[in-house]
Amino acid sequence: MNDAVQVKVCGLTSLEDAAFAAACGADFLGFILYPRSPRQVTLAHFRSMAGRLPKRPTVAVTVEPDPAALRVLRDAGFDRFQVHFRHDRPVEMIEEWTGEVGEENLWLAPKLPPSSDVPAPWLDRAATFLLDTFDESLFGGTGRTGDWPKFRRHHAGHPEKTWILSGGLTPQNIGEALAGSGARFVDVNSGVESAPGVKDHAKLREFIAAVRPSAGR
Repeated sequence: MNDAVQVKVCGLTSLEDAAFAAACGADFLGFILYPRSPRQVTLAHFRSMAGRLPKRPTVAVTVEPDPAALRVLRDAGFDRFQVHFRHDRPVEMIEEWTGEVGEENLWLAPKLPPSSDVPAPWLDRAATFLLDTFDESLFGGTGRTGDWPKFRRHHAGHPEKTWILSGGLTPQNIGEALAGSGARFVDVNSGVESAPGVKDHAKLREFIAAVRPSAGR
């Protein structure tokens, strides 16, 4: 990873917002395939946009997919695969995901209770980990900030992995979040929206400018 903080803009549902995110300097474009999300994009809708998307890596965001479902997403042309899952899932399930898309393309997004850290056996099965705010009933998308010291501990303890900070990030708090967490890669969604799945371009520009000033000008 280069020295600049990387940014993934998630919850994209339109070509217009994807193009604007890329123009502002987003490094990754995230599309949520989870049916219960208010920002869900169907696979058919993604395929209709795919050929016209900006040249940025695309991230399929799913929840505990079976191997066949992950294979479909891979074949649809997604570049990375962000998988949310409960912390008590067997490691064999993670191994299946790794087998389908490869360790380098798998982003594990565990639903970690406050008292739990990423278990050591997971670390050999993915190159990237996304830590989001814990919620009993939701897989991400809480709009609340997370445990920044916990993120910093993981980031410092396993620098060979890529760690992505997510949860309640906004143009107003991103500076504090970076300082508190040590993150070099962030994920933003509701904090730059005017409605679920609709990005507020002014907020998005402001966010990326705050993360990486030269990119937002």
